[in-house]
Amino acid sequence: MKKFLKTAIATIFLASMALTGCGGGTTPASTTAKSTTTDTTKVTSTGYSQAPSLDGKGLPPVKDRLPVQPKLVNEEPSDLLNYTIGTYGGTLRTVTSTPNWDADVFVMDNEPLLNTPGILGSQITGNILQGYKVSPDQKTFTFTMRKGLKWSDGQPVTVQDVKFAFDDVLFNKELTPVFPAWLRSGGKVDGQPLKFDVINDYTFQISFSEPYGGFPILLSIKGWVGYTDLLKPFHFLKQYHKKYADPVVLAQEIKKAGFKKGDWVKLFQTKDVLNWDLPNPKAIGFPVLYPWMLVKKTATTEYFDRNPYYFKVDSAGNQLPYIDNIQSSMVQSMDMEVMSVLAGNVDFQRQDAALNKMPLYKENESHGYKAIMSKLHVTPTDIFLNETYKDPVWRKVVQDVRFRQALSLAMNRKDIINDIYYGFADPGIIENPAFNLDEANKLLDDMGMKKGPDGYRVGPDGKKFVIPFEVAAIAPDVVPLTELVMAQWRSLGLDVTMKTIDPTLWGTRNAANQLRATVGWVHTQLWYMGDWGQGYWGPLWNEWYTTGGKQGEKPPADVEKLYNLINQVSVSSPDEAQKAIEQVHQELGKNLWFFVPIENVKQPVIVNAKLGNVTDKGYAIGLNFSAEELYYKK
Repeated sequence: MKKFLKTAIATIFLASMALTGCGGGTTPASTTAKSTTTDTTKVTSTGYSQAPSLDGKGLPPVKDRLPVQPKLVNEEPSDLLNYTIGTYGGTLRTVTSTPNWDADVFVMDNEPLLNTPGILGSQITGNILQGYKVSPDQKTFTFTMRKGLKWSDGQPVTVQDVKFAFDDVLFNKELTPVFPAWLRSGGKVDGQPLKFDVINDYTFQISFSEPYGGFPILLSIKGWVGYTDLLKPFHFLKQYHKKYADPVVLAQEIKKAGFKKGDWVKLFQTKDVLNWDLPNPKAIGFPVLYPWMLVKKTATTEYFDRNPYYFKVDSAGNQLPYIDNIQSSMVQSMDMEVMSVLAGNVDFQRQDAALNKMPLYKENESHGYKAIMSKLHVTPTDIFLNETYKDPVWRKVVQDVRFRQALSLAMNRKDIINDIYYGFADPGIIENPAFNLDEANKLLDDMGMKKGPDGYRVGPDGKKFVIPFEVAAIAPDVVPLTELVMAQWRSLGLDVTMKTIDPTLWGTRNAANQLRATVGWVHTQLWYMGDWGQGYWGPLWNEWYTTGGKQGEKPPADVEKLYNLINQVSVSSPDEAQKAIEQVHQELGKNLWFFVPIENVKQPVIVNAKLGNVTDKGYAIGLNFSAEELYYKK
């Protein structure tokens, strides 16, 4: 069966390579010519066009809803998307089995201040902000705002919105008791906070006491940061801020919200909508800069409508997005997600599309969708042993690098690639991919982990040593990968178990340092993320580092060295960071703080067969980032 699936998926992959450049080709003149009035665009005398769904809604002319210089989506040359002018209309249906979260919609909607085309990190351009300049010493950053940019309620976006976010939220100790490390010099928790200055109505500066060449990429993508930390709708939020609100009205709002008298901080926090709150009902009616706004939420469905003041246009002057609405449905399991796809009820799915379902997806393409193969931007099933778990016996074993070396040697990556990923992955390059059970057993013997009468190895306390995986089925390959690794490690005489738990419980247990072994993804393929699983393989060490030693547990010198190298990458310019990242790889390969068995994984993407501007080039998640450019072909 595995061999059949591998052959079938290989055939499918080759076919999809031949068929997709799916945004390319020739588009009919009626949809590409801005000067031609069609049923899909409304041409105005201003040179800009709007979606027909906005006609008759009493809105200002589209030219007055756009910035003076809108963001031109195809102004950045890229061979990742063979861009064509689209047509307006339609609803994009997505599906998720994670309560109150749809990762596909989040990435489609989230907007950063700056942008890195193709999420490659090699180029950084304007997005919500028109542009930026960096001083030669990489300490001062001057940002230019888009004149005429408007919130989704039509109110202007001005430097006052930035000033409010800095002076009245970030620098307000009641609202922000711990100033974020990424906004401190050196990106360190004990670094000096940034300095913010308004230059004029559309220009502001951010300065650091140390070079911070990596700051622009932080504003582009790192940690999926959006604009909401540094740019807030002052006209809306001031009515909930102690400094600006009428005291009587504020007291009434606090009481109405059910908070204690004078607790304006909790009130403000419930009214402020961050990018992570996209699916939260409190986002309804909140002024945003996204392509789509949450307008309704039920127990099973979230509804998003187009933002009539969205700041991007195509080269023909059509205001984006092309698609009118997004409808995100929640189902009970990943199996039900697959059933929704097969029934033709899903127009876009990347996050939870399963590689082992590709033959099934292809068999049912007659239901109006296409299944294509693209590149995954993460290493999806990295393996973590918590070296700061409270049990001293556990610690003594897993903190011994020989133990980690033995587990790495016992992983047959060739089997992982063939059995779980059907050949569509490569061995990870961070660690030595060698497979040698004899050497692995010798390392465990040298540690004194002898086998007991039952054949299982014992720990320093003389008791059977158990590796208890607790995993959340947050992706289709997590459980199968864990099961295969369990079998491989059992060949060493180790007792390895697995328990599947709810994703919310998994997050809670991880935050509480209660997981001993788990599996999850890390952004090892995106060098700028600084995401090396620190919160999984050493939660208490990571907590110590991120709080400046105020919480958690001081890490060993080699771990602290790794943390400092990771931080060096984040504060360096892209060219300098590429050199520093090699040192990070060396430290990880030497110490095996966690395991990255595979990389360069192919990922299925489900798209409605009529969707235009679809590609299989670059990272699959790039389609989410360019969702405002997706359209339904007529």
